[in-house]
Amino acid sequence: MVLSVLVAVLAVALGYFILNDVTSGGAAPTIAPIVVEATTTIPVETIPVETTPTTLPYTAFKIQIANASKVAGSAGQLTTELQARGFIVQPALNSSEITPKLNSTVVYFLPGSEEAAAVVASVLGGVATAAMPTPIPTETGGLGEATILILLGTDLAGKPLPAAAAPAAPVATTVAPVGAVTTTTAAG
Repeated sequence: MVLSVLVAVLAVALGYFILNDVTSGGAAPTIAPIVVEATTTIPVETIPVETTPTTLPYTAFKIQIANASKVAGSAGQLTTELQARGFIVQPALNSSEITPKLNSTVVYFLPGSEEAAAVVASVLGGVATAAMPTPIPTETGGLGEATILILLGTDLAGKPLPAAAAPAAPVATTVAPVGAVTTTTAAG
């Protein structure tokens, strides 16, 4: 008997809540999202280390230039300028027929020639470097003996190279404990 009274009370309460929900339009209550922002600052302590400038000789690798600027003669002009600076540069080519006209010059490299690509990119004024695409974007589809490809864009086509910088003196840096004074002196 107690159980049937309990079931009846529960049924009445449940009916009340259902009826109340139906008469109020059935809209569920809206719950606003809670946004929590956390900012953590991690202190970073730098310790200077000795650095050595790149001394890769210009004759340690070969360069191929392909004209993707569509400016006639510009790849040949760049070839001559780089040869005058001491690089080994193969005769200039055009880019492949499927290569679109480029606005920005890119220095591509074969695996293992990343340092050489960085040297060439620096001489060209800091252009981008990237791994060699497949197929190779030259009119011949190859590089000959080169490991570096300069795909010449309109940004450098027909323009002289930036002035050659004087070789930098090696910098010796003393590593000191954090919080101590660090000194830098030019070697040479």
